[in-house]
Amino acid sequence: MKFSEMLRAKASASWEGSFDHPFITGIADGSLPLESFKYYILNDAYYLSIYAKVQALGAARANDLYTASRMAAHAQGTYEAELSLHENFSARLGISQEEHAAFKPAPTAYAYTTHLLSVGYTGTLGEIIAAILPCYWLYAEIGQRLQGATPDQPIYHEWIQAYGGDWFDTLVKEQIDRLDQLAELASPEERARMEQHFLISSQYELSFWGMAYSLEQWPAPTVEIL
Repeated sequence: MKFSEMLRAKASASWEGSFDHPFITGIADGSLPLESFKYYILNDAYYLSIYAKVQALGAARANDLYTASRMAAHAQGTYEAELSLHENFSARLGISQEEHAAFKPAPTAYAYTTHLLSVGYTGTLGEIIAAILPCYWLYAEIGQRLQGATPDQPIYHEWIQAYGGDWFDTLVKEQIDRLDQLAELASPEERARMEQHFLISSQYELSFWGMAYSLEQWPAPTVEIL
């Protein structure tokens, strides 16, 4: 069994929780309140701004020019593809640039990105890819599973198509292969850290849907996130 296959098997419970979450099933059948999707978009835009930084940190950790260039390309792709998709959604949901600029991330979004930044600044390239891979991989599986869904909300249909497309699947497979290659060269201790990062990120992915669905807020309204 490949290292990635082992990780996917160990994360199965949290991933099944994502597939069955009312946020995802609500996208599939069109029943998700637009207010929850808008809150998701606001938090996800913040998340992706950090995600791209961690991808760039992965480029800095690479030991060869090709891998560095590919990790940098992934960071650029996050900006060009993912954030442009969010700009489209934001315009259609009536989210202004001022609202994005003033937005403070929910506790789960802040905790998840703090986890990624911690791995990005202290981990190896293998650890970084293990931490960021669940986002790639889970979204691809969701996109594939929801192909054929016909929500009556056009924005949900576009979201499904974005993550169920061949272009995204190619990026996911590239990073899975890279993780397996790095795992073969890693020490047992590093592989254990890679596994831990992957499983933590998988749990945060599940929590992210709940955050958006419930419109999660900080317990104390005075919390300020810079």
